[in-house]
Amino acid sequence: MILTIPDTSAMHQLGIALGQNLCVGSVVLLEGDLGSGKTTLVQGIGAGLGIGSFIDSPTFTLVNEYWSGRIPLYHLDLYRLQLPEIAALHPEMYWEGLEFPLGIVAIEWGDRLPYYPPSYLRICLTHTTADSRQVAIAAVGECELPAVEI
Repeated sequence: MILTIPDTSAMHQLGIALGQNLCVGSVVLLEGDLGSGKTTLVQGIGAGLGIGSFIDSPTFTLVNEYWSGRIPLYHLDLYRLQLPEIAALHPEMYWEGLEFPLGIVAIEWGDRLPYYPPSYLRICLTHTTADSRQVAIAAVGECELPAVEI
């Protein structure tokens, strides 16, 4: 699925639609240049899950956990990390449901993972103009594309 998103508001709305339709155990890997809208999309996912607190990029904290929505949201940012540091973070703890309750796992810079979950949504964001973005969404493994309308 390829979408053209005209502005930040529409990116947030796409995230809301995803958050309303993703099921427990979903993993979303986000790729795109700086400023392409990854965090805005995750903020929308949080809003779609009913999370009332502000969602910001965990660039320095690495992982933010949000428990107040209908499903927990685990937001990871791998931008500043090298492969050994990413492996030491053990991101699989979030998508396996062994150490944390299953929720939605959203990983910014997901293409930096040394290994991937068996199923996930891959979302690639590309600048098309100063305001608009092209968003390519692909389901990998047994993951299904959620029905989204913006």
